[in-house]
Amino acid sequence: MTRRDFLIAPSILSANFAKLGEEVVNVIASGADWIHFDVMDNHYVPNLSIGPLVCEAIRPCTEAPIDVHLMVRPVDRLIPDFAQAGADIITFHPEASEHVDRSLGLIRDSGCQAGLVFNPATSLQHMDYVMDKLDVVLLMSVNPGFGGQSFIPATLAKLAEARARLDAYERESGRRIRLEVDGGVKVSNIAQIARAGADAFVAGSAVYGAGQDSDPHRYDSVLAALRAELGRA
Repeated sequence: MTRRDFLIAPSILSANFAKLGEEVVNVIASGADWIHFDVMDNHYVPNLSIGPLVCEAIRPCTEAPIDVHLMVRPVDRLIPDFAQAGADIITFHPEASEHVDRSLGLIRDSGCQAGLVFNPATSLQHMDYVMDKLDVVLLMSVNPGFGGQSFIPATLAKLAEARARLDAYERESGRRIRLEVDGGVKVSNIAQIARAGADAFVAGSAVYGAGQDSDPHRYDSVLAALRAELGRA
């Protein structure tokens, strides 16, 4: 795996919502690859965040992929709305779908890349029969619902297990599925997480908490530091 294979996806959950368009522009200008967009419904997770209208509002601010993580139940109703709002990638939790294969198909039919999200206690077996419809596998390294939590160390072994499954599938099919991780990712642990197998990294408070809010270049140093650590992985 080369350095170019690694993607950093700052989560706007930790951004300044009063200046969300600026936040998106500035973080991409500083070197981020994706915009991670957390959707919470106060049913599947105990928090309420943002919906398709916000996705539609930030879409003109950047050409970078918008990575929508649906923490909602049920998921199918919102998939077409987010696709229409400008999402590029849509991921969801298997527990929140009545039919995982159908939900993945709906995402792809809507023109987006599709993925499954695995909570710390969720078995990876959910991916076994739908690999052909997966573009992304996202492992939660915290229990979802709130930003700013600490990385759960047991995620490293789960990442290695997921990486082995995805590598075996790539050898058989010739098709690569990206392995993303979300929760507690920061400069001090991103290299270790990469060595465990992740190639895309969601970082919220570690990025958006950097520097002075009025400085458009405040993300330069933290993103450079994350890249430097990935170069050592």
